[in-house]
Amino acid sequence: MNPTHSNPVEIDHEWVHIQYQEAGTFQETYGFSGNQGAVNLEGILMRPRGVPSKTLLIFMHPTSTLQLLPVPRETARHGAHVLCAASRYAKNDAALILEKVLLDLGAYIRHAKERWGYEKIVIVGWSGGGSLALFYQSQAEQPSIVQTPAGDPVDVAGARLIPADAVVFQAAHISRARMLADMIDPSVQNELDPDRRDPTLDLYAPGNPAQPPYSADFIETYRAAQLARVQRISAWVKRTLAQLREAKTAEMERGFVVHRTVAEPRYLDPSLDPNDRKPRWCYLGVPETANTGPVGLARFSTLRSWLSQWSIDDSNADGIACARRIRAPVLVIENSADDAVPQAHARLIFEACASPDKTMRVIKGATHYYAGQPEHLSEAITLVRDWLSARGIG
Repeated sequence: MNPTHSNPVEIDHEWVHIQYQEAGTFQETYGFSGNQGAVNLEGILMRPRGVPSKTLLIFMHPTSTLQLLPVPRETARHGAHVLCAASRYAKNDAALILEKVLLDLGAYIRHAKERWGYEKIVIVGWSGGGSLALFYQSQAEQPSIVQTPAGDPVDVAGARLIPADAVVFQAAHISRARMLADMIDPSVQNELDPDRRDPTLDLYAPGNPAQPPYSADFIETYRAAQLARVQRISAWVKRTLAQLREAKTAEMERGFVVHRTVAEPRYLDPSLDPNDRKPRWCYLGVPETANTGPVGLARFSTLRSWLSQWSIDDSNADGIACARRIRAPVLVIENSADDAVPQAHARLIFEACASPDKTMRVIKGATHYYAGQPEHLSEAITLVRDWLSARGIG
């Protein structure tokens, strides 16, 4: 990454299409007409005009596309070659299998090295891409997975994933499963009737005597009830999968709705894992509104997807477990006013990381998206640039 932060340059954008073959027993995403049996990936390669580089920074989120967001765009404007890589599940995580996202990321990295000639690859795991970055790197360094949590074959171990030369874990969480376990509304008593709720566990019930700042006893009860709800759903998922297999019909998968999934006490009580975030607010807006909105975590899911990305007891993508397997250099960045990721997650990843070359830094006052914070965004980009340069990677 070249030191051009004081004079950002113009960016050339190139649409990227990568296709590779994959056999499957049924369709789980919409594909291009006539291309059944092939995985089609789309990304945007951003290169600063007139600034060559042998290093590529890859931003990937399991389900989002990132090319319109400020972090990768400004990273490119400050001199880096950046690929915003969308998985096969772009903008729709209902059927997402995280093990298959590893194969998608691996296809981009192989293409970048073998077709474009980049010598160094850095995975920048921002937000939901952080646990994905750790998951990928752990399997690229120490491959082991041959099936999904649902028991379906997926040969990650035999995919010859190319390890990245460094990993950046930026404003990121431990895992999607951990985030859901901390955010799901435990007041729901019947998954088919979300109006049947325990008022003593409903954060948004006006008559609930438990109000911020919450007592330690309430939080202990609340967290236990959240975990119990996740585990009840997981148990139902496993029973339903077993029934479908035993029936031996053409029905192989089923979709379902998970109601009320944004009820994180931290969003209402700033004394819980305190940082500089704004109270009664979250990255999705007003928490009470988001709790029942269409974009809540795990709102729409399939049976297999639930086990892969949302089940705290079954998902392979636990960031702490993955960090313990990584030896490549790792930079961990915490945003001190993050309104999405719990304050403790960055430190937990840093402490778990097995890399002999690991660094942790805090961007004071930065929110999750750096919205209206160009100085904090520039600080984060400069931090990444200097850290990579010191290792001969940038």
